[in-house]
Amino acid sequence: MKSLKWMVMLMLVSVAAAAQQQRYVQYVNPLIGTAKMGHTFPGATVPFGMVQLSPDTDTIQYIDKGKYNPDVYKYCAGYQYADKSIVGFSHTHFSGTGHSDLGDFLVMPTTGELKLNPGVATVARSGYRSAYRHESETARPGYYSVLLDDYQVKAELTATERTGFHRYTFPASNEAHILLDLVHGIYNYPEKNVWTFVRVENDTLITGYRQTLGWARTRTVYFAMTFSKPFKSYGSVNEKQEMYGGFWRKFNQKQNFPELAGRQLKLYFNFDTKANEAVQVKMALSAVSTAGALHNMQAEIPHWNFDAVAQAASDKWEQELQRIQIEADLTTKQNFYTAMYHAFIAPNVFMDVDGSYRGLDQQVHKAQGFTNYTTFSLWDTYRALHPLYNLVQQQRNNDMVQSMLAHYDQSAVKMLPIWSHYANDNWCMSGYHSVAVLADAFVKGVSTTGIDKALAACVATANKSSYEGIGEYIARGYIPAEKSGTSVSNTLEYAYDDWAIAQLAKKAGNTAVYETFMQREAQYKNVFDKDGFVKRKNALGQFLPNADLLSTHGQGLIEGNSWNYSFFVPHDPAALIQLMGGKKAFVARMDSLFTMYLPDHYFAETEDITREGIIGTYVHGNEPAHHVPYLYNFAGAPWKTQELIRRILPLQYKPTPDGLGGNDDCGQMSAWYIFSALGFYPVAPGSGSYEIGSPIIHHAVLPLENGRQLRITVQHQSEKNIYVKQVLVNGKPIAGTSITHDDLMQGGEIVFVMTDKKTAQQLAKKLN
Repeated sequence: MKSLKWMVMLMLVSVAAAAQQQRYVQYVNPLIGTAKMGHTFPGATVPFGMVQLSPDTDTIQYIDKGKYNPDVYKYCAGYQYADKSIVGFSHTHFSGTGHSDLGDFLVMPTTGELKLNPGVATVARSGYRSAYRHESETARPGYYSVLLDDYQVKAELTATERTGFHRYTFPASNEAHILLDLVHGIYNYPEKNVWTFVRVENDTLITGYRQTLGWARTRTVYFAMTFSKPFKSYGSVNEKQEMYGGFWRKFNQKQNFPELAGRQLKLYFNFDTKANEAVQVKMALSAVSTAGALHNMQAEIPHWNFDAVAQAASDKWEQELQRIQIEADLTTKQNFYTAMYHAFIAPNVFMDVDGSYRGLDQQVHKAQGFTNYTTFSLWDTYRALHPLYNLVQQQRNNDMVQSMLAHYDQSAVKMLPIWSHYANDNWCMSGYHSVAVLADAFVKGVSTTGIDKALAACVATANKSSYEGIGEYIARGYIPAEKSGTSVSNTLEYAYDDWAIAQLAKKAGNTAVYETFMQREAQYKNVFDKDGFVKRKNALGQFLPNADLLSTHGQGLIEGNSWNYSFFVPHDPAALIQLMGGKKAFVARMDSLFTMYLPDHYFAETEDITREGIIGTYVHGNEPAHHVPYLYNFAGAPWKTQELIRRILPLQYKPTPDGLGGNDDCGQMSAWYIFSALGFYPVAPGSGSYEIGSPIIHHAVLPLENGRQLRITVQHQSEKNIYVKQVLVNGKPIAGTSITHDDLMQGGEIVFVMTDKKTAQQLAKKLN
């Protein structure tokens, strides 16, 4: 009895130790945000990994009857929670973007009759897709599993940085198949595959590549795929015959032929399986070569221990999630750590284990002294995601800065990235916000070498007169409506970016550049009409009549209306307040923004905006106004900021599949939540300061990369005590409504003293 009791105690200790080891992973739900607009993918990845192995639930085509198919937007990340079937598991995905690409190398296990077409969702068993149920689906950081009901195959997925690992547990069958669909893609269309090449090296190893024409114009991805069990036979189909076939017709290429090439290839591999037999698959990626892909696989997963890889992936997530350790209620923990999970999915490592990567010039380069990254959704992520990295992921963000400078070096037009992925710039969205990322990193001391090179790259980008109205902006101080459909938003965003360049120049000690760009940053005033709203202006300097302040179309703006964009002067709120008539008038207009009603027809045709993401006419589900709730601070009404933050957090973020009020946009929505939950937000990246909000946590610990530890303590936290009475930094009360990056990085303790009385607000300034 004594020995049995001792064994039970050891088991309990072991379970407790495992729970402690996975202290924060348990709160992450990868299914949050999968229910609408294709926000996120629920599959297996490691932090910032090149592989995102995930189920795709349909094969919606980008073009339908010669026109854009709006239904494709739901599949930005490949997975829709409401769908009843899965078409397979592909290896690359974006997380919550407003446009898409990727979906490379779809793998699908099947049994019975061989089918090489995915079929349609409305007809059961019409193709190789399979029905599934959420009850048999499991998703956690680094692991995904589901039962494919039509085949009674249990699919399990995990990953390393560059390698996806599949485990398929089959029933007894002499007709078991594993399909490799090289036609499949996200935002797909018949001409998207430019070329595909496959070699069957032996009865367990396949290598190849495909080049696609999509959001990334010239994207080449290599793979190495290996099975844990030899296949007994294999075959292929090429769904598009080339005009010139050469003399390959001398071979029967459809069955057991080892070298294949074409635009629309699909392969199948046949097995005999016993009941509950697991067949495992490893698929490694490279942007350099098939040899690089194979080397990545051998370096990262040299064995067949699936459970060990899944545990290692979970451990990597736990290590990253520990960068912010909070005490809070259960819902807040679930939202917070899911937000951290989303914030650490992208940008993605983009190089082989030996440092080789494909550059923007389509040549192979070697990263020297840094990790090369891709997937820079900068119009979104400069606002809060990269500032978050400057707090808790400093080494990574410095590497991202170096990756952007390498991008500039390789650029034929000598510009920093706008929206880059897979050795391409897709030029999506407006502004040149990489300059804000660089400025914020150097101003905060995260990046410390190469500041003159960084400044030169920023200046060259900002002076590219042939790019999207920059020449007009420099010459006139604004972009005329005749020259650009986004003339107003571009003018506003260029002005902020120019201010950021000025801050970088100041840090570098370059007075001439500082003065030039401080003059340019004030040009936002040129698109403000006398009523304090931004509007289109023609080449004669006249505001166009009949402006619709509520419309998101035809007003010179991108993904936002004038009510939202008129507050986009994050770098100079004091001047903005004066443009709107002073503090009282400004507060009144802010109040209207958050209380007036925006009729549905104003955003019905805007894919990124839905009713759930709107408060009044403030659109939290999209990025341009993310800083706006904090602007009350500058008008002497910080209690209004605090009320808003406490309203937005539970309304826009919920631990459910439909729990996000908009696209996560590669982590920006999630970074907003993380900062706001902690009690502060970077209104103007590049300034080195954060505005105070209203924290919802009880306590937080941030182990900083400089070896210090930052503690955040919230006194008298409750649902009623939403107002900040006082903030103390290492025992000293702050004056005003902001804290600095230096305050945070010195470590120690920040104390928020909360109250339920806005009249007790000690940070308020008297209104004019």
